[in-house]
Amino acid sequence: MKIILFSRKSIALRIEDIEQIFGAIERYGFDYAINREFAECIEEHTSRIIAPEFIYDEVVGVQPTDAVMVCYGGDGTLLEGVHRLNGEDIPVVGINGGHLGFLALAPRENIGEVFDAIASAKLNFEERNMLCIEGLAGDKLYALNEVSVQRLGATMISIEAAIDGNAVSTYNGDGVIISTPTGSTAYSLSAGGPILAPSCHTFLLTPLAPHNLTMRPIVMPDSSVVTLHINTRKNEASISVDNRTLKISDDAVLTIKKAKRSIRLAVPHNISFFDSLRNKMMWGVDIR
Repeated sequence: MKIILFSRKSIALRIEDIEQIFGAIERYGFDYAINREFAECIEEHTSRIIAPEFIYDEVVGVQPTDAVMVCYGGDGTLLEGVHRLNGEDIPVVGINGGHLGFLALAPRENIGEVFDAIASAKLNFEERNMLCIEGLAGDKLYALNEVSVQRLGATMISIEAAIDGNAVSTYNGDGVIISTPTGSTAYSLSAGGPILAPSCHTFLLTPLAPHNLTMRPIVMPDSSVVTLHINTRKNEASISVDNRTLKISDDAVLTIKKAKRSIRLAVPHNISFFDSLRNKMMWGVDIR
């Protein structure tokens, strides 16, 4: 079995966590690969030296069928790890070294248990749908959480939205978010969107600070095709695809639909999505 390790330089590494990770790899005899940034951080903070043959860069590449990606950090780290897979069908486990996490669910205190579950093939995985974004220069882009189009300057932008060819509205304001159920607890939630259970076969359109106060989020089937026609009003605008941001030109047209690829995300045996919501959102806690 092979472990694909991923983390980012921005994560506050704990030496004891690194020793637990590599201790488990050595205990079970796992093969492994590690991204260059993570390897450099480990060499900087510990006495370990990572041989070049164990290091990968921007793309993980083809791996054995039993490979598992282990992301050490928060949800942003896991999202970046997913994009490093570049469509490879490799399940993903998130060890939460960050703060509020709905994707990286395994607590850093249980690192040993994570690798025990990997070795004994006792991890539970959920299939999570992704978005495919077309209309930008270059290849298609993919998002696990969301794609958002938003203004960069002081002037609002205008976005004509259609679903399956049916005009929905022209959103004048800061922009719009199209999210998956997985992403409903991310940016969309901050913008007033509803929370969707990950098992829902839906997508979500959430306006960002709309000028028309009657605008509300829309939930649609994940078979829908969303078209966004963007008028930047001669100002700058950007598109964010999970944790990647690009400038977008005036009069751009984006097509957003369900991607053919998906992600298998590890979930703890005894923690449901609703357990996570209750704990992380502190629902039921009397703060009076």
